[in-house]
Amino acid sequence: MESIEGIATYPMISLLIFFVFFAVLFWWVFTAKKAYIKEVSEIPFQDDNQKNKQL
Repeated sequence: MESIEGIATYPMISLLIFFVFFAVLFWWVFTAKKAYIKEVSEIPFQDDNQKNKQL
């Protein structure tokens, strides 16, 4: 691996992508509206009839 030129940039790019993804996710979690979070969290408890009516 040491013989490949520029191989050291790939781990840095991977770390940057990882950091940016989780930073954006962290920002979204803290800025999301409580009503939206509550609505989405109740989706698994709705029966099929209610889902079909909303579509």
